[in-house]
Formats: sequence, structure tokens, C-alpha cells
Amino acid sequence: MKIIIPMAGMGTRMRPHTLTIPKPLITLAGKTIVERLIEGLHGICKKPINEIAFVIGDLGEMSEELLKNIAKKVGAETKIYHQNQALGTAHAVWCAEESLDGEIIIAFADTLFFADFNLSSETDSTIWVQKVENPEAYGVVLTDENNKIVKFIEKPKEKISDLAIVGIYYFKNGKKLREELNYLIENDIKKNGEYQLTTVLENMKNKGYIFDTANINEWLDCGNKNLTIQTHQRILSKISETNTTSNSAHIENSSIIQPCFIDSDVKIFNSVIGPYVSVHKNSTIRNSVIENSIIQSGVEINNANIFNSMIGNNAKISVKKTELSVGDYNQIEI
Repeated sequence: MKIIIPMAGMGTRMRPHTLTIPKPLITLAGKTIVERLIEGLHGICKKPINEIAFVIGDLGEMSEELLKNIAKKVGAETKIYHQNQALGTAHAVWCAEESLDGEIIIAFADTLFFADFNLSSETDSTIWVQKVENPEAYGVVLTDENNKIVKFIEKPKEKISDLAIVGIYYFKNGKKLREELNYLIENDIKKNGEYQLTTVLENMKNKGYIFDTANINEWLDCGNKNLTIQTHQRILSKISETNTTSNSAHIENSSIIQPCFIDSDVKIFNSVIGPYVSVHKNSTIRNSVIENSIIQSGVEINNANIFNSMIGNNAKISVKKTELSVGDYNQIEI
């Protein structure tokens, strides 16, 4: 089994966090987004994953080495491909053309999920879907009474179906997908100025390729800061039964309200942390209250009250103490 992970997007909706690292390498509760995605896929495959192909932009050697280490954790070899222009979902997959053979899973890197099904290789293809309230914002599928897909529609203007494609696809025969992608690119078939994967899937279906659907339990989006924080909440809720405080963390005169993740060599003094907070390696927090937030590595926070926030690596936040003389009935908001 091979996994193809397109992750060359600019992550503009997650700026400033994606100015220095790509969105899939943002850490949530101790693991990067892309590592959590691979773990989820590994859990439902029930087959060895022998190769993971990452389609990236210009990430630099350090990020590429991190991706290789993530693949090694599931026993997979790594292939790195580059997408230099954002020309659509089909183009992103096509960039990994050399890896498109045999059984493959395509998973776009800002999609996390919870699911309890086992992937079956008896079908031609399986498309992960979930019902949504605003199908006009997604690629959607129309199915028959046997849950076979009869039509793919990219961002429909009318409500034809509420089954959205979550961005994860299984193909029993990757070579057939490669042939259809090549046809699309060679004939410059675009929709809204881009090569769309739904166009390829519709062409394959019209040639007799059978697509099944798999309904996931929960679709976790990391599209922007607020969605990522919501996803972080769900991850912490799932792992709350395990010990999520490192033995090397130093916590003094402080309260940790679970669920939280406290990483190695974290120092916390005179503070209240949680619920739903991750504090990553080598961060120090003093005299602060932090709730529902993601604190990356090497952060220093002093005298702060933080809620619903993401704090990037090596950031420093220090709020000056205030001396007040406040009379009756005054109201002060800072």
C-alpha cells in the first residue's frame, strides 16, 4: 500500500503560523498534523504501508528530513515530489506520477478524521465522505441505494447532495488513476482555472470504474486558526485517558485542568493551565492563566491571560503588572 499526501499549499488562512513552517507540520498535542493523519490511515489499512509520497513546495531540508522520520515510524519508505505551481487538486496528485501504481491512498494533509471501519480492497475505489450543512463549499457525491457513487460535483450551486468528499481516497489500481490524470493534464482540461480531481473521478466512473463511499465518524478540519483549535480540542478529548504530562515537566504551585498535553522540559510556575491546552517542549509559563490554546515549543509566557489562541515556536509574551487604585462603581477592562 502507498499513501500520497499533497501538502504544497501556502496555508494562507493559517498565517502567521505558516510563514515559517507548512501547516501540516504544525504540532497538536505532541504530534504534527501530517503525523496524526498517517497514524489514522495506518489504523484502518490493516496492510503494511511500504511507501509514503509527499507532494510539497519548497520546505527546506529540515522539513523534508522530518517527513522522512514520520514515514519511518510506520515502516514506510519516503518519496518527495515538488509542486511549484498551485494548479488544482488533480495537478497536486499528478506531481506524484511515478508513485501512482498498485493500491494507493490519497490524503490531503489538512484533513484529520476519526473512523472505525476497515479499508476493503474488494472495491475499485473508496471515497471518504461526511454529511455537511453547506455542500456548496465542497466537492460532493451523489450515491444510489447501494452507496455507490453515481455522480461527482465540484462545489454545486444547487443542493444536489450533502455528502462532502473529505479529501481521502482509496484506489485499488493506481495506474488507472495515473492514466486519467495524464489525459487531463495533456488535454488542459480545467474547471475554474484549475485541474480538478473530481473531473478525473467522474471520467473514471463513466468508464465503468466503481466508487464506494465510507462514512467517517468525525471530520476534523485544520483550515484556519479557529478550526485548528477545535480539532485540537477533539484530539485532547480522545487521548485524555492516557498520561499526557511528561515526567520531565516541572510544575510548581500550579493547577492543570484536564484534558491537557504537557510536553518534555516544560516549566510552569504559579499558573492555571487548561482545559484543552497543549504546551510543547522547552516552554516556560509563569503567573498566567491559559485555556483552550496551543502553545508551541520554546515559548515564554509571563503574567498573561490567554484563551482560544495559538502561540508559535519561540514566541515571548510578557504582560506588565499593573498597580491600580480603583474607586467605587468603576469598571476597568484590559
